[in-house]
Amino acid sequence: MAILKIMHAGNPVLRKVAEPVKKIDKRITRLLTNMAETMYAADGVGLAAPQIGESKRMVVIDVGDGVLLEMINPVITKREGSVVDMEGCLSVPDYNGTVERSATVECEFTNRQGELVKLTATELLARAIQHEIDHLDGILFIDKAQTIEPREMKDE
Repeated sequence: MAILKIMHAGNPVLRKVAEPVKKIDKRITRLLTNMAETMYAADGVGLAAPQIGESKRMVVIDVGDGVLLEMINPVITKREGSVVDMEGCLSVPDYNGTVERSATVECEFTNRQGELVKLTATELLARAIQHEIDHLDGILFIDKAQTIEPREMKDE
């Protein structure tokens, strides 16, 4: 396992539409493991492969409930409602912003075992899924933010 470098806004890989994963092999499963380790080390809620320089349609998410969600080729199939809330991003570490997202999403993805998974998500999980899938399409939260403000630095 390894902690990988997180790309910051301005890196061209963050603006590319990521390539679908065609085959789940050891490289892909190792990448998922390393992405999760990187996300946890950075105290993040989610991480998309482009954020670590890999233009692949892969996402890891843990909203703090201890359940790691690994999504390969995720697609949102249904959106409902609307909610505006504050977001941050590991690739835009100095800023937070208010972003409007769907309140509920239904999505489909492949897990590391190659199985198709269908999931309905609400609250923070719905927001995280939308945020991370945006990364796969070359979109950053600052592109959608209604307001952007400097992030308050934690006392060390």
